[in-house]
Amino acid sequence: MERPADFKLEPAADRPTVTLSGDWTANQLGEAGRGLADTLDGLSNFALDLRRVRRLDTAGAYAVIRAAGKGFDLSQVHARPETQRLLTLVGEAVTHEPVVRREPKGFHDLTIRIGKGVMNAGAEALDTMGFLGHLLVVLARTLVNLFIAPRRIRWAAIVSLMERAGLDAIPIVAITSFFIGAVVGLLGANMLQQFGAEVFAVELIGIAVLREFNIIITAVLLAGRSASSFAAEIGSMKMNQEIDAMRVLGVDPFEALVFPRFAALLLTIPLLTFVATLAGLFGGLAVTWSVLDLGPAFFLQRIIDNVGPTHFWIALSKAPVMAAVIAGIGCRQGLEVGVDVESLGRRVTAAVVHAIFAIIMIDAAFALLYMELDL
Repeated sequence: MERPADFKLEPAADRPTVTLSGDWTANQLGEAGRGLADTLDGLSNFALDLRRVRRLDTAGAYAVIRAAGKGFDLSQVHARPETQRLLTLVGEAVTHEPVVRREPKGFHDLTIRIGKGVMNAGAEALDTMGFLGHLLVVLARTLVNLFIAPRRIRWAAIVSLMERAGLDAIPIVAITSFFIGAVVGLLGANMLQQFGAEVFAVELIGIAVLREFNIIITAVLLAGRSASSFAAEIGSMKMNQEIDAMRVLGVDPFEALVFPRFAALLLTIPLLTFVATLAGLFGGLAVTWSVLDLGPAFFLQRIIDNVGPTHFWIALSKAPVMAAVIAGIGCRQGLEVGVDVESLGRRVTAAVVHAIFAIIMIDAAFALLYMELDL
C-alpha cells in the first residue's frame, strides 16, 4: 500500500534533524518537496534521516537534494545503502556541468562532412551488396521452385502487383509519351523547315521515341510511382514490426515481399514500353499531320523503311535492367526504414531520387555500349 511522502522536524539545540517517511516517489510526492524546502530554508546546520522512507525514486531524490541546497553533504545523510546510492547518483547528475562542444567551422567542418559522406557511401555500398546477394539467392531458389514446387511461388501477389504497378500505369505512361512525341515532332518540324528538310522529322520522331523516350519515360514514371509505393509499403510494415514477425514465423521477407515486386515490374515493363512507343509515335504523327501535312500512311511507311524495328529492340533490351533497378531500390529503401515517420518519408524520397538517378546512369551506359557496338 502506497503512503504519501511526509517529513517531521525534530528540533535540537546543536543540530535539528528532519525525518522523512512514506513514499518519496513521483506519484506520492505531492507538496512534500516544496514544504521540505521551505522548512530547511532557515536552517543552517541540520541532519536528514531517510531510514523511514519506504520507496524513493529519482523525482523524490531530486526534491530532497533541491530542498537541502547545494552546500549540503549527501554523505552525512542517514539512509539505507540503496537510498544513499540513488541520492549520490542524482546529486552528481544535478551538479554536473554540461560540456559545451565547440562546433567546427570552416575547413574543419568541410573535412568532417566529406568524411561522413565517404563513410556513408561505403556503408551504403556494403548494404547494397548484401541486399543484392540475398535477392540473387531468392531468385535462384525461385527458379528451382518453378520446376520442382511451383505452388511455393506467390503467384497471387505477383499478379496483384502486376496490375497495380503495371496495368494501372498505362494511362499516365500513354499520355506522357504522347505529349513527348508531339513535342519532339513540333521541335523537329520547326527546325528542319529552315533547311527545307521537314520530311526528316518523321525519322527524328521515330528514332527518338523508339530508341530512347519510350523506355526513359516508362522507367521514370515507374520510379516515381512504383519505387515510392514499394518503399512506403515495406517501410510501413517495418515500422509496425510485421517484417520481424515474418522472420519469427520463418518467412523470408525477400521471398514474400521483395521478389513479387521484382517479378511484377520485370514482367510488366515491356508492355508499358510498347504502350509508350505507340503513344509517342501517335503524338508525333498528330503533329506531322497537322503541321507538315504528312499523312499517316506516309508517316508509317517512312518509319518502316528508314527507322526499322532495331531501335525498338535496343530500347526493349534496357527494360529488364530498369525494372530490376527500380524494384530493388524501392524495396531496399523500404527495408531500411526505422521506427519513426521521419525515417519513412526520408526513405521514400531517397527511393525516388536514387531510382531516377540510376535510370539516367544506366541509359548513358547503354548508349555508350551500343555506340561502341555500332548499333
